Amino acid sequence: MTWMGRAFKGATLATALAASLSLGALTVGMAPAQAETPPDVLVVGQIAEPKSLDPHTVTAVNDFRILVNIYDGLVRFADGTLEVEPALAESWEISEDGKTYTFHLRDGVTFHDGSPFNAEAVKFNFDRMLDENHPYHDTGPFPLAFFFSVIEETEVVDELTVRFHLTEPFAPLLSNLAYPTGLIVSPSAVEEYGQDYGRNPSGTGAYKFARWDSNTQVAVEANEDYWDGAPELRGVVFRPLTDANARVSALLAGDIDLMVEVPPDQVAAFRDNPDYIVYEQAGPHLWFLILNMREEPFDNKLMRQAVNYAIDKEALVNEILQGTATVATGPVPAAFEWAFNEELEPYPYDPEKARQLIEEAGYGDGVDVTFYVTEGGSGMLDPVAMGTAIQADLAEVGINAEIETYEWNTFLAEVNSGLEGKADMAEMSWMTNDPDTLPFLALRSEAMPEDGGFNSGYYSNPEVDALLEQARTSTDQEERARLYKEMQEIVYEDAPWAFIASWQQNAVSTDEVQNFELQPSFLLLLHDVTKAPAE
Repeated sequence: MTWMGRAFKGATLATALAASLSLGALTVGMAPAQAETPPDVLVVGQIAEPKSLDPHTVTAVNDFRILVNIYDGLVRFADGTLEVEPALAESWEISEDGKTYTFHLRDGVTFHDGSPFNAEAVKFNFDRMLDENHPYHDTGPFPLAFFFSVIEETEVVDELTVRFHLTEPFAPLLSNLAYPTGLIVSPSAVEEYGQDYGRNPSGTGAYKFARWDSNTQVAVEANEDYWDGAPELRGVVFRPLTDANARVSALLAGDIDLMVEVPPDQVAAFRDNPDYIVYEQAGPHLWFLILNMREEPFDNKLMRQAVNYAIDKEALVNEILQGTATVATGPVPAAFEWAFNEELEPYPYDPEKARQLIEEAGYGDGVDVTFYVTEGGSGMLDPVAMGTAIQADLAEVGINAEIETYEWNTFLAEVNSGLEGKADMAEMSWMTNDPDTLPFLALRSEAMPEDGGFNSGYYSNPEVDALLEQARTSTDQEERARLYKEMQEIVYEDAPWAFIASWQQNAVSTDEVQNFELQPSFLLLLHDVTKAPAE
């Protein structure tokens, strides 16, 4: 162990974490610096500053990657899968009519603030999100409370038994409970901090919140009393490094141990270097362009189809993303094999067809549009380069896109509130847990931004609405698959979005990091991760 490793021994975690951030200039080299980070602390290069550490109020995977290490849900995704397994609930039963879920909770679990986890705590969490009259509902907003909108009542049966009464059968419920929006927060902490709870989180997870220095770090420390066994790491630091090249430089300099979302042009170089480990994992991801259907020109279906034909998606995938993604077809990622419509082919690159449609739509003399692009964010791949390439493709067919670029959290606020009166198109990406999630939250007529949804382009088709409602209430997976495939055909034709790419996620670490794997959920599970001593 180097002297730096010995220097951290016996120091407080906060001191060690703060010191680790001051070490090393961001100089690019061929090998990592030696033991720049503490030997028992993992430093992760994230893509952005988190918006909040309250799991009920955020939507970005960037935030979720931190939160799943501080909190637990009633259930969780089993390692390496999107299958659900017990977590804070040891077992559960579902009634024959699919409208009642009874969960039997784990005994002896406490929140990090010392308060007890029990059925009352579970009820507090779901009432807080779903009941506008709940005394702490004003600590929201709760944008993904849609996940649980079918819960009519949360009943406390006894201290360790809680029952959800649903308005109708709801096939994605367990999967939604495993998603980070289903993580359980401490009622005592919410009551203590109110609107500031997102900066003072308390869960039951493997790591406890230690500190948050804005634009510098979020630090968590090991929960020695964790019900699933204490982690071996002393703590984890999540550093916001928005620029992908800055994350690369930090890793090469030894200032971080692990980085997520590696620039495509760096993946091969890291793969060929024995000092690093490259991780890759396919998952349910979709990168697309939202088109504003409330205003000209994209209130016209021909213009929306023209955009899909005008963009050279193969070039984006092969040249900008360098083969780290595949061309997308529609609103359901191919990773959901059972629900994906394999009969649909991606819109081909056909600028002549695009010009023909534009002429037919009455815009043959050209049209100006505003295009929102982000500097970077969860699953956004290489958004500036992609936006610039898309701008050039559209210009070739007479669509002149003026780009406006925003920082990630500002971008989310602008886009999620709707594009009307602001922009004609915007980049977006989603990483989802069920084929229901993205279309239900972003394509339904009742999911408009003014109603609390994410339908920022204002798409509305009653047939799609009906198919989505039928699919989520069916308990027969074959029937659900048929309905989702029919929905994809309609959305493909309506083209409310330009369907661009599905990403194969990646990360890279130094060779000291052990027992880390990417998850198809796109979350970072760090409970079992260790760091080998530097030689």
